[in-house]
Amino acid sequence: MNTIQATPHALVVEGGAMRGIFASGVLDAFLENSYLPFDFAIGVSAGATNLIGYLSGNYGRSHKIITQYSRDPHFINFSRFTHGGHLTDIDWLWRTTARYLPLNLLKYEQRQIPLYATTTNLETGKAEYIKVTRNNIMPLMEATCALPIAYRHNPTIQGVAMSDGGIADSIPVLEAYRRGARNITVILSKPLGFHKSDTKLPWLIKSMFHDHPAFADAVMTRANRYNDALDFINNPPSDCTITVIAPNEQFQVGRLTRNLNKLEQGYLQGKQAGHRICGIIPCEGENCGSTSLVA
Repeated sequence: MNTIQATPHALVVEGGAMRGIFASGVLDAFLENSYLPFDFAIGVSAGATNLIGYLSGNYGRSHKIITQYSRDPHFINFSRFTHGGHLTDIDWLWRTTARYLPLNLLKYEQRQIPLYATTTNLETGKAEYIKVTRNNIMPLMEATCALPIAYRHNPTIQGVAMSDGGIADSIPVLEAYRRGARNITVILSKPLGFHKSDTKLPWLIKSMFHDHPAFADAVMTRANRYNDALDFINNPPSDCTITVIAPNEQFQVGRLTRNLNKLEQGYLQGKQAGHRICGIIPCEGENCGSTSLVA
C-alpha cells in the first residue's frame, strides 16, 4: 500500500506597516481555530512581526501593537522627520512592545515552525531570508521593518547592513516554492488586482542611495519583482496550490493610517477572512496547480 506524503505547506505574509492590521486579524482567527498546518513561514516587515506573534501564540498582540503603540507619536512623527529624525522609529516600537507585550518564544521554539524574516542586503540589493531565533530577534525584526528614508538607521545582522525586506522581495512566495513548499498560503496587505507601478524619478533614487548603487537598483526594480510574485500567485506551477487571503475593496488602511476606526474595521475584515480560510483544505498530490482566493 502506497503512503501519500503531504507536501510542505508554507505561510507567506506581506508587509505594509499599518496595513498589517489585516494580517493581524487573519492570524488571530487562525489562533482561535487552532489552525497551524504550516511547515515554515516567511514574513516581510510587518508581516514578520505579525507572524512571530502568531507562531508564539500571542493572541491579540499584533492588533494591540498597531492600534495602540504604532499610533503613538514616539513611533510615527512627521515633525521629527522634518528635523532630520525618523518618520517611523522602529527601534522604539520593537523595544517598547517587547517589554510590555512579551513574546512566548518558548512556544515558538516548541512548535518547530521556523519563521524566516526577509531583509534586503544594503550592499548587494539582494533579499536574505534569515531564520528568527531568540538570539537574533531584536536586530532582525528591526532590520526587516527598516523602511528606507523613513527610518534613518541601517540595522546590521552579523555585521552586514540591512534594510526593509520589501525592497528586494515584498511577497516571498517564489522563495517558499524554492524551499520546497507546494501548498502555499499567502496573506496580502492590498486588495486583489493591485499591481505596483514603476518607480518614478529614478535619478532621485540614485542620488539618495548613491553610496549603495546595488540597493538603489533594487529600489528602482522593486515593482518588477512584486508583479512577478503576483503573476506566480495567479498562475502557479502544476505541482503547487496557492491560497490567497487579501483585503477587499472596502479596506481603507494605508501604510501610515492612524485612524482607529479604519484600523479596527481592517482588523475585523481580516478576522472574517481568517475564519473562512480555516475551512479550506489545500489540494494535495500532483498536478494541483490552482489558486484559491479569499477576500
